[in-house]
Amino acid sequence: MTLRLLLVRHGLSSFNLEGRIQGRNDLSTLTDEGRQQSIETGKFLSELPIDAIYSSPLQRAAKTTENLIEELRYKPETIFDEGLLEINLGSWSGMTVNDVKDNFPEIYQLWKTRPEEIVLDDKNGHKFKPFIELASQVREFLMRLIKLHPLDKDKTILIVAHNAILRCLILELLGQQKQGFRRLQLDNTSISVINLKPSLIRPYQVQLECLNNTTHLGSTVSKKNHGARLLLVRHGETNWNRESRFQGQIDIPLNNNGRTQAKAAKSFLTNFKINRAFSSSMSRSRQTAESILECHPDIDLELKEGLIEIGHGLWEGKLESEIKAEWPDLLKTWQIEPEKVQMPEGESICEVWSRSIKCWEEICSNLNPKETALVVAHDAVNKTILCHLLGLSPADIWMVKQGNGCVNVIDISTDSNQPDVLTSLNLTSHQGGLLDRTAEGAL
Repeated sequence: MTLRLLLVRHGLSSFNLEGRIQGRNDLSTLTDEGRQQSIETGKFLSELPIDAIYSSPLQRAAKTTENLIEELRYKPETIFDEGLLEINLGSWSGMTVNDVKDNFPEIYQLWKTRPEEIVLDDKNGHKFKPFIELASQVREFLMRLIKLHPLDKDKTILIVAHNAILRCLILELLGQQKQGFRRLQLDNTSISVINLKPSLIRPYQVQLECLNNTTHLGSTVSKKNHGARLLLVRHGETNWNRESRFQGQIDIPLNNNGRTQAKAAKSFLTNFKINRAFSSSMSRSRQTAESILECHPDIDLELKEGLIEIGHGLWEGKLESEIKAEWPDLLKTWQIEPEKVQMPEGESICEVWSRSIKCWEEICSNLNPKETALVVAHDAVNKTILCHLLGLSPADIWMVKQGNGCVNVIDISTDSNQPDVLTSLNLTSHQGGLLDRTAEGAL
């Protein structure tokens, strides 16, 4: 059973356009572009069966909700919930970013680096911590939401709100409230997907299926910032993915569907100016990278052993049912606490983490800020890299999804005080639709 959350940030607003801080005030309105964005979002979601909609009551979010509902085939109950109000930034609301920088330079710098520590004054002169209050608000909203929509049934809930609160909601579910705020990007009317399932060791099992999908707006991904950009891709499907067979370091090539997925990724990335390209040396990743690079014939592909898939040892080539028959306890531990498993005659996820992050950092360190690099690897390798970027650990690899042929976008920070930004995660829309419909095959 899955409780699926579809998170949508409101459309472009008047304050967004003017470079003003919005916060909790209700003076900002949707622009014409914002209204069109919300309509396109509704069209993109139109065929999904949505069981309930929760929206911030602030007009920029409420109007986004009203516009997109008009395009939905299923029109469920809509609740305008004050638990989804944007962060309270006190007297900053309505000011331009430059005004805040000039008038509150030290606090603004703290907001950009350690937002959980900033203290502001409310209209009565009382001091408060905006980020801490928002985190508490998010926890209360999630508790009410899950009480109203328990995890014993399949449900899809659409949530329309704001940049800061949606990032806090994602981080609360990932357990990263205190350090992850600057690691994520959410664009206007972007869609993110989070799945919640029952868990044996946690309140619920969390899976970030998709982050900051804007393909319905006609642009593939967000505009590149001032640093280097990496396009992290998982290889296309193999027959063993389709059969849910553990493949690990056995060199299985792409199947026909995998080649189609690689071509779809090529089309998706055609307009990117790719300067460097790296791949696992295994054929399924190399074939995917070579397909993408057909549109970039001048780029040489560099093969990296640090990006090869996890070594499953004696599990390789086996179905999950076969592994369950011979190693039932170890398989159960792998599915619940992967960081505790040493594969029989193979690797642990901690060993994969060590080599893949080392390889990733070597690639990043050799890029200049103007470059965009393609990196093609595998499920476990991509998950370790993405968890690392999110501030997670090897214990958390099941928290992120990687479909065959998916695209992730990472923007490298040029400021040593700022983390690298996960701009998009697990984009598979180039294969059709918002949700990841790729094979659920074993790692």
